[in-house]
Amino acid sequence: MSLRAENLTPGSSHNASLVSDLKRTQIVQYAGASGDYNPLHTDEVFATEVAGYPSVFAHGMLTMAMTGKMLTDYVGDGRLTQFGVRFTNQVWPGDDLEATAVLQSIEEHDGVKLANFEVTTTNQDGAVVLKGSAQARVD
Repeated sequence: MSLRAENLTPGSSHNASLVSDLKRTQIVQYAGASGDYNPLHTDEVFATEVAGYPSVFAHGMLTMAMTGKMLTDYVGDGRLTQFGVRFTNQVWPGDDLEATAVLQSIEEHDGVKLANFEVTTTNQDGAVVLKGSAQARVD
């Protein structure tokens, strides 16, 4: 069942847990899937001793991908027309992430109804790690 414009109200939100206790293994698996083996994400010694971070950290695009899955789970496959984000904080091994999509408006172009969302992903401390927007076709 797809989202229907008449069932949506500006200000309404959809929340989902993205990951609990993000594992280093998940970060390395994403490195393999994406081909991004930047040592900040995969090499603990480099990340801590050379770059001065407390640990390796997740790829921003991993956080975006998990957030994007929340959106497509909500609006339906093939309905997302735009999705853009800004990464605002690192995501560390052990983090729990939750994403929220808040409906801003519904517009119509050439007979197609489009829902505009503000998207935020936060960690277990409430710190925003990703902020962005998305647009999706709705019935």
